[in-house]
Amino acid sequence: MSLLEIKNIRKSFGDNEVLKDISLKVEKGEVLAVIGPSGSGKSTLLRCATKLETYDAGEIIYEGSFGLVFQNFNLFPHYTVMKNITDAPLRVQKREKDEVFKEARELLLKMGLSDKEDAYPYQLSGGQQQRVSIARALAMNPDILFFDEPTSALDPELTGEILKVIKALAAEHMTMVIVTHEMQFAKNVSDYVIFMENGYIVTQGTPTEVFDSANPRIRDFLGKLNAE
Repeated sequence: MSLLEIKNIRKSFGDNEVLKDISLKVEKGEVLAVIGPSGSGKSTLLRCATKLETYDAGEIIYEGSFGLVFQNFNLFPHYTVMKNITDAPLRVQKREKDEVFKEARELLLKMGLSDKEDAYPYQLSGGQQQRVSIARALAMNPDILFFDEPTSALDPELTGEILKVIKALAAEHMTMVIVTHEMQFAKNVSDYVIFMENGYIVTQGTPTEVFDSANPRIRDFLGKLNAE
C-alpha cells in the first residue's frame, strides 16, 4: 500500500525551477533514499512533501501522518528533553499524559538517553540532540518519517550514532524517506533510491541498480564522493 504518492510536482523560486515534474511513491514499510549533488532539489522535494513549502503544480496524496527530523535538530532550547518530546502529543494530539510520558521514556531508552530526560539541549552533544529530535518525531506516531540530511551537522563519530538509530528503525519496518549524502548508508539501509540532479529524477531503482548504474553522471558523482 502506498503511504505517499507524489504526482508531477513542480516548484520554482522566481525564475529558478527547482523541481521539474517529479513523481514517486513510497510504500508502507519502505525506506526511500534521495541522493544527488547540492542544489539538485532534494531538500525542496522533502519540504514540499512535508508541507513546509507550497508547490506550484502537481499533487501529493497521503495515507496517514508524517514526522520530520531536521538537519539542525530544531529542539526548543528552553524545554527539557522530556518536554521537547511530550509537548506536541499532549497539546496537539490531546493524548493522555500518563500514556505520553510512558511512551516518551520508552523512546528515550531506545535512543540510549534514559538519563537525559531532565537535561536541556545545550547540555547535550549534537548526536544526543539529534536522537532527541528523532524521539520527538516518533512520539507523534507517524506513518512516515522524513529525514533531511540528518547527519550533516555532525562530526563523523556522532554521525555513526544517528545512522545506527535509523538502521534500527528500518529493521522495525518504519516507513522512511531519507535525504542523505551518506552513500554507503543509503546503499545499505534503503529499499529504493532516487538520484536527483537539476530538479529532475535522473534515475531510480533498488540500491544495486542505482549504485551499479552505467549512467556516466551517476558514476562521476559517486566517484567524486569516494575520492573525498
